[in-house]
Amino acid sequence: MDSPRLIVTPEAAELGLVATYHVTTTLSNSKGDEEFERLKQAALPRFIEQYTPEFVANDPVILGFRTLRQAVGRSPKKYPCSIESLISFVRRRGQLPSINLVVDIYNLVSLETRLTMGAHDLDQVVGNITLRLAKGDERFLPLGSRDVESVRAGEYCYFDDVEVLCRLDYKQCDKTKLSADTKRCLFILQGNKNTPDETLQQAKARLTDLLNQFCESS
Repeated sequence: MDSPRLIVTPEAAELGLVATYHVTTTLSNSKGDEEFERLKQAALPRFIEQYTPEFVANDPVILGFRTLRQAVGRSPKKYPCSIESLISFVRRRGQLPSINLVVDIYNLVSLETRLTMGAHDLDQVVGNITLRLAKGDERFLPLGSRDVESVRAGEYCYFDDVEVLCRLDYKQCDKTKLSADTKRCLFILQGNKNTPDETLQQAKARLTDLLNQFCESS
């Protein structure tokens, strides 16, 4: 079965959105891994030291995500990007979130690079994935929710050929969430105009290495 392409429309690129992706067809997810947990805990003090309120308020990459929201008429406070929400969690709880091994891995890489990241079960994706601006007639069912949200015209979203997969870089849909049975997975890594080009490739390499080490089945 062919993997979908990730397409970025000119209108989305003009906003300063930059993205890359990684596909695996041999994913093996689990609740956790002791070795990776030690890696997480070793990184935690560095994140707490780095992500001070002053840093978050002035970092060009984080500011770039806020600017994106303002450009499409959305509040950065009401619709925070996933990396800013992740940083807030770490500062508030003094720990990294524990969801499952795959999600914990890309959250770690996200904190290391300040890219927003998401993962989609490819067996639930219809056609290709396109990063484009919404027309305003789309509906979005967020992960873990029963309430469908309206998407405002001009918002940048990831779509398959049927529906919204990710709204802004804020929330993913419920349809393509990972499960213990997910084998075929697409990871999206996204930055903005203030993200250095090399950061995307370094993050992809880091993500690939960690997945190969902890989550690839033979």
